[in-house]
Amino acid sequence: MMAAATRPDSSEASPKRPHVPVLLAEVLDALAARPGDTIVDGTFGAGGYSRAILETGARVVAIDRDPDAIAGGAPLVAQSAGRLDLVEGRFSDLDAHVRALGLSAVEGVVLDLGVSSMQLDQAERGFSFRNDGPLDMRMERKGLSAADVANLMPQRDLTRVIGILGEEKRASAVSRAICDRRAQAPFARTSDLAAVVEKVVGRSFKGKQIHPATRTFQALRMYVNRELEQIVDALAAAERILAPGGRLVVVTFHSLEDRIVKRFLADRTRTRAGGSRHLPETDVPPPTFELAFKGAREAGETEVRDNPRARSARLRAGLRTDAPARTDMPDNLGVPRLASLEQAEG
Repeated sequence: MMAAATRPDSSEASPKRPHVPVLLAEVLDALAARPGDTIVDGTFGAGGYSRAILETGARVVAIDRDPDAIAGGAPLVAQSAGRLDLVEGRFSDLDAHVRALGLSAVEGVVLDLGVSSMQLDQAERGFSFRNDGPLDMRMERKGLSAADVANLMPQRDLTRVIGILGEEKRASAVSRAICDRRAQAPFARTSDLAAVVEKVVGRSFKGKQIHPATRTFQALRMYVNRELEQIVDALAAAERILAPGGRLVVVTFHSLEDRIVKRFLADRTRTRAGGSRHLPETDVPPPTFELAFKGAREAGETEVRDNPRARSARLRAGLRTDAPARTDMPDNLGVPRLASLEQAEG
């Protein structure tokens, strides 16, 4: 398993740094979009990928669950001469969104996972602790917030969330400190939670060490938005909607995301299963994907220097075969079982 590669979710967000799409050249190369193709950009964000794909002459169906992203994309829609459909919704439902537009298949799907630069840069959204804001983190601006989880979740479950989703080694101590503090006053601001975590983890920067609260913030954000579950559903939706020869391109930013994509593609490209001296090989359904290339592609030194957000990015891609989409998903994709949001609310 690759080492935890934490996206600079909170410690490096800055409104002064313009949005730069990560691995843009590699994404365009993997998509190989042509005039007349339809490409789904499942994570529109600030529109970087969609804008570049439109320049190839392809049509784009762009999806985002964040209403701010939809509003911000209106100018690009107006400039697209009818080739950009911007849909508010979850990328886990991307096949349904495509069919609602009267399309039965598409030639490409691209997913840029994690939180967007735009969300990080807006203090009022509560994703970052660089600038103080409400402890929110909801991409859709509805449902339970990060403050609700920090204030209501039982300590045992909070430890699992922070330890598994945040890959925080001191998860138990962090959750205990959060629970001790919330007994005195509930959390409401990002800076408040960051200060509590920092006291536990410590702020001893060495080299490029991340801010001590980064992993806890990452965990709460991923939990609130059910990000890992959404990835699994999006991969299945892409399998259903891609035409034969269509391309699935996914950019991940840490090990939890990358593990899911890697295992999904491994499962969908297998032709045989089993095969030890104790268990004979068994047939599996026809592969629904072929690997576009082995392993993952990463940002080069120049891009990392110019855009630090790219340093942990990994790109994987698959080519859709003509085999029917499967109805099952493997059990080993790496999505942890955590207490439900409803249990946290209670």
